[in-house]
Amino acid sequence: MTDSSPSQPVPEPEHDREPERNRPKYGERIPGGASAAVHPEPADDRAPSTFSEAFAAAARRSGIGQVAPGETPTANSLLRAMGGIRGLIESILPGLAFLVLYTFTKDLTLSVVAPLILGAIFFIVRLVSRSAVMPAIIGVVLLGISAGLSLITGKAEDNFIPGMVINAISFVVLLVSIIARWPLIGVIVGLLTGDAVGWRTDRAKFRVVLVATWCWVGLFALRLAVELSLYLAALPEALASAKLLLGVPLYAGMLWVTWLLVRAAFGHQKVAAEEK
Repeated sequence: MTDSSPSQPVPEPEHDREPERNRPKYGERIPGGASAAVHPEPADDRAPSTFSEAFAAAARRSGIGQVAPGETPTANSLLRAMGGIRGLIESILPGLAFLVLYTFTKDLTLSVVAPLILGAIFFIVRLVSRSAVMPAIIGVVLLGISAGLSLITGKAEDNFIPGMVINAISFVVLLVSIIARWPLIGVIVGLLTGDAVGWRTDRAKFRVVLVATWCWVGLFALRLAVELSLYLAALPEALASAKLLLGVPLYAGMLWVTWLLVRAAFGHQKVAAEEK
């Protein structure tokens, strides 16, 4: 008669277990020239216990966090920061659908509802494939608000109000961080490197993150200036085109510039650490 009691787990051989202290940290170089940014640590299912931990986790998930400070950015890093091919499709297709449909039909209802349907499809696909659904949920909510505003007012250009509000908030937050002498790019990089405040005492690093933050201020200021002028002129087709051109392409370019600036300031620190 066989024993029906639950079997005891077989201990993992000592030589197969990697000591915690030897596990590479985020951005730390490992044998073969790779880094923990490319080969991240195993996911920790524990929820962040403090605001600092939550902010650090958000920084690692951000576009800037896809390349460890001091590392050389790659095309794969940029694609990953965009959310991959799926992220690019989800970012571009709804706006493109509005532009094409409104340009050729001038049917406001069709033009604002079609992107909302696409957003719902993106959500269902993520749900079925068990991917992260939060990006799709946020997208559907924003598309719903945009469509609702346009349908209520009867103005196609009102479809772009939520996007302009987001740009305005981003502009203000970045500008306030500069005025407070806590440039937001520096805060993010500090969390990624595990040195939340040390960069503020290093003049070279502070100057670089300050310039990088100003670059992002310029990006959102440009978006606001162009989109607001087209909105006031009631040119929805031109507004849709401008949003596409100033969206993913400009964001990708600014992300690359930020990575290069951060690498210039933090790269020497990594080299010195590796030589020790």
